[in-house]
Amino acid sequence: MRILGIDYGDARVGVAVSDPLLFTAQGIKTLPNKVFDKMLLSLDEIYSEYKPEKIVLGFPKNMDGSVGFRGEITLEFKKTLEERYKNSEVVLYDERLTTVMADRFLSATNTRGSGRKKVIDTVSAAVILQNYLDSERNNILKGEK
Repeated sequence: MRILGIDYGDARVGVAVSDPLLFTAQGIKTLPNKVFDKMLLSLDEIYSEYKPEKIVLGFPKNMDGSVGFRGEITLEFKKTLEERYKNSEVVLYDERLTTVMADRFLSATNTRGSGRKKVIDTVSAAVILQNYLDSERNNILKGEK
């Protein structure tokens, strides 16, 4: 089983995948999102390669928990994913502060300049997916699932 993680943005879409045992998330790539249909074709290739049973889509909420403009756009993208990838469950996962975490990781690895911009969305997707995997594992350990 594999799970894809997606950090959806206007300019770029970060994509990550879990290992088959669902312990770790690895960033795959950042897809340009200037032409939506082209981005979807690139996502199709990743989907075909990994055949995920689930897609975890980062859901940007405001700090007070409300859903703003970016959240509404993400909900529309979720519908697109559900229509396109009928064999996979698409779940939303709160992505608040994941960009901050990704930014700290890149600072710790001394990633600067254009290299940073190229990978920040991939790292964010990996953070979203890793947080989801950890949360699911913790729920199982607590007996909540």
